[in-house]
Amino acid sequence: MRLRSLSALLATLALLSGCREEKVSYYRIPKEKPEELPSAPAGGSAPSPGAAMAGTAVPTASGSDLTWTAPSTWKAKPAGAMRKGSFAIAGDNGAEADLSITAFPGDVGGELANLNRWRGQIQLGALQESELAGATRRLAQNGLTFVIVDFASTSSAKPQRILGAIVPYNGATWFFKLMGPDALVAREKPAFLSFLETVRPPAAP
Repeated sequence: MRLRSLSALLATLALLSGCREEKVSYYRIPKEKPEELPSAPAGGSAPSPGAAMAGTAVPTASGSDLTWTAPSTWKAKPAGAMRKGSFAIAGDNGAEADLSITAFPGDVGGELANLNRWRGQIQLGALQESELAGATRRLAQNGLTFVIVDFASTSSAKPQRILGAIVPYNGATWFFKLMGPDALVAREKPAFLSFLETVRPPAAP
């Protein structure tokens, strides 16, 4: 009797095993992460349109060039891609000033903007339109009109100075800039002004 009961139990278990439902597995699929957008600059404002132009090369003026005669004490340097002329001026104790000559099409932002760009290079504040006349000297010679400036910054440990001239010519703007240690550039001011007297359009054929 006991053997019959055991056989019946085993038969029942086998039947239940054959009828067991197939186990269903569930998988959790992570939600797709949205694409991250570029973060806004500090303050929440969008970058200015001109910011992307900061590293853009500016074409130099083409066409006939002005001519000049540099003082014999100025050492000519390779002009490079952006310069029409380049000179080094030596001073005492290894000091050196740089004379650059560049030219670009059009007015390159206007007179005030260009003078303030120079002022910024020696940590001077920007001029206002009303201050422009008092900060410039205008000179007409050799068929050209020069706007001449003398900017000195003496607030730093190494005072700097810029002597510069802006000259509109033939649809372009030319820049003559002598920049370096304050004392050295001040010493070279007579030579710089004499140099500007030699600047002229090319002779007519």
